[in-house]
Amino acid sequence: MASPVAVTLSQHLLAEEQKHAVSPELSRILIQIGYAAKVLAREFTRAALVGKLGLIGDKNATGDYQKKLDVYANDAVIEAFSDNGLVAGMVSEELEKEKEIASGSSSDYLMCIDPLDGSSNTDINGALGTIFGIRRRAKRGGTIAEEVLRPGSEQVAAGYVMYSNSTLLVYTAGHGAHGFTLDRELGEFILSHENIRCPARGHYYSGNLGKFYEWPAEIRKYIEYLTDHDASTRRPYSLRYSGALVGDLHRSLIEGGIYFYPPDTSHPTGKLRLMYECAPLAMVVEQAGGSASTGERRILDVRPESIHQQIPFVIGSAADVALYEHFLSGQRSVAAKS
Repeated sequence: MASPVAVTLSQHLLAEEQKHAVSPELSRILIQIGYAAKVLAREFTRAALVGKLGLIGDKNATGDYQKKLDVYANDAVIEAFSDNGLVAGMVSEELEKEKEIASGSSSDYLMCIDPLDGSSNTDINGALGTIFGIRRRAKRGGTIAEEVLRPGSEQVAAGYVMYSNSTLLVYTAGHGAHGFTLDRELGEFILSHENIRCPARGHYYSGNLGKFYEWPAEIRKYIEYLTDHDASTRRPYSLRYSGALVGDLHRSLIEGGIYFYPPDTSHPTGKLRLMYECAPLAMVVEQAGGSASTGERRILDVRPESIHQQIPFVIGSAADVALYEHFLSGQRSVAAKS
C-alpha cells in the first residue's frame, strides 16, 4: 500500500540509514542506480523513434545475440558509475570480463548487473528490466574477479527495475523489500510498495514451455500436476510467460506463483546467470518471504565458479518452490499432499 505522504527513494534510504544502520555509501549507490534507471526508462520509451531497435550482430559473453538497446543500457550503466567513486568494479552480462572502475579504487563495493533483461521484448514493446546485486569487498589488493566470486548470501543489497506501463524499482538492503514507482512529472521514484510480502502460494506459473520435451521427466510431471483440475488445491494454475524474467518474477512476488528455468538439452547446466540474475532476485524474494532454489539447493548458498556461470533456477512463493523441489527429487507422493 502506498504511503499517504509521498516518500522518495532518497528519503526512504535516509530513514533506513537511521533505522537499520544502512551505510550512506550504499544508499548513494542505490540512488545512482535509480538515476541510471531514469535514463534507461527515457531511452527505452523512445527507442523506436531514434533507431535503437534491432540487433547489433554480435554475441555477448554468454552467447546471446546483442540488441542495440543491450549495448546502450550497458554503456549507460557504466557511465553512471564511471566518475563518482561509488563502486570499485562491475560484472555485467554484456562484458566478457569484470570491469575495474578507476575512480572507485577506494570503494568498499562491487556491483553485478544485467543492464537489460528481456531484450527479446525490445522490438515488440514488451516488458523490460534491469537486475542488480551489490557486494562488499572482502579485502583490498585482490582482483575484482577474486573478490566478487562469493555466494549471494554475502550481497548487501539487490533489486530490479521493471520498465512497463510504469517504471518500478524494487530493492532490498536486508531489511525487507520495497518498491518505488517513477513519477515522471516529478522525476522521482516514489514509495509505492512498502514491505512487500510474497504470498505463500500462488496460482500462476511461468516457464518456457517450448522446452517442455527437453526438460527432465520430473519437471514434465510437475507441469502435468499444475495443469490438472483439482478444486481443493485450486488447480489448474494459469500460465504467464512474458519473455522478461523481471516481469514474470514481479507477478509472482506480488500475486504469488512460481517462475522456473530448468536445465534443457541446449543448456544442461541451466541458462540463467547466477551472479547478476539469480542471486540478486533471490535476495529480494527471500526478503519478501519467498524462496529461490536451483531445484536442489538454496540459490544464495551457491558459490559461483565464474562470473557468467549459468544455473537452473526456480523462484517465487515458498510453498510452490518447495513443491517443485519435491517433484524434481522424485517425491511425487509427498508433493501431491503438500
